[in-house]
Amino acid sequence: MISDCGLSRQSASRNSMPLIKLINLHKSFAHQRVLRGVTLDIVRGEVLVIIGASGSGKSVMLKHIVGLLKPDSGEVWFDGQRIDTLPERELMRVRRRFGFLFQMGAMFDSLTVADNVAFPLVEHTNKKPEEIDALVKKYLGLVGMPDMGRKMPAELSGGQRKRAALARAIALGPDVVLYDEPTTGLDPIRADVINELIIKLQRELNITSIVVTHDMISAFKVGTRIVMLHEGKIVFEGTPQEIQETEDPIVKRFVLGEATDEELATLRK
Repeated sequence: MISDCGLSRQSASRNSMPLIKLINLHKSFAHQRVLRGVTLDIVRGEVLVIIGASGSGKSVMLKHIVGLLKPDSGEVWFDGQRIDTLPERELMRVRRRFGFLFQMGAMFDSLTVADNVAFPLVEHTNKKPEEIDALVKKYLGLVGMPDMGRKMPAELSGGQRKRAALARAIALGPDVVLYDEPTTGLDPIRADVINELIIKLQRELNITSIVVTHDMISAFKVGTRIVMLHEGKIVFEGTPQEIQETEDPIVKRFVLGEATDEELATLRK
C-alpha cells in the first residue's frame, strides 16, 4: 500500500517533470533553415510565452509540439512519450489533449455560439445531448458568457468571439492550450479580459498554456516564463522581470519595439 506521503511525493514529482520536451529540433523548408537546434522543457501548469520577430520559428515550433510537423532531426516528447515518431492515428489521440485558440477565433459562422462550443464534444465524444449542453453552459460561464449561447458569431464583438472560441478550445478538457496572438485586434480593455482568462484557466483548471504573442503588455502579465526565438534559436529564457532587465541588444530591442539603424536606413535616404 502506498502511503498518503508517498502519493504526495509521486504527485509532486509528476508535476515537476516537463509535460513537453523539445530536444535539439532542426527544421528546414527547401534551403530555408527555420529551427536551428531548439531545446526546451515546458512544465505542467505553467504559462509559457513565446516571442520573436515574424519568421523566427514560433509557429513552426508549435506545429512540432502537436505533431503537425516532424523535425528533420531532434525529438518531441509529450507526457513522457516521444511523439515525433508516432503514426498519424496515434497522434490524433495526443492532439485531443490540446486546445487551440486561433488568432481570429475561427468560429463556424453558420452555427450558434453554443453549437460552436459543442462541436468538439459532438465530434470526439459519445456524450449524451444533455451532458454536452451542461458542459457548454459550464465553459461559456467560465469565460464570462453564460447567456450568449443562442447568439450567432456575427452578433459578437471581437473580444466576445475570442472568448467563445476559448470556451470551444477547452471543451474537451485539454491538458494544454495553445494561443496564437490572442490579443491581436482587440482594444486594451478587451485584451486585458483575454489576459485575465488565460490566468484564470491556469489557476482554476491547471491548464498548461503556450502563448505566442507580439503584445509585450500581455506577455508580462500572463507569462510565468518567456522564451524568445531569433533566427530559429532560443536567445532568451527567463521570467518577465528578467527579460525587462536584460542587456542583450537583440532581446532588448524587441521588448522595447526599437528598430535597428539598418532597418531604418531606407527611410532616411
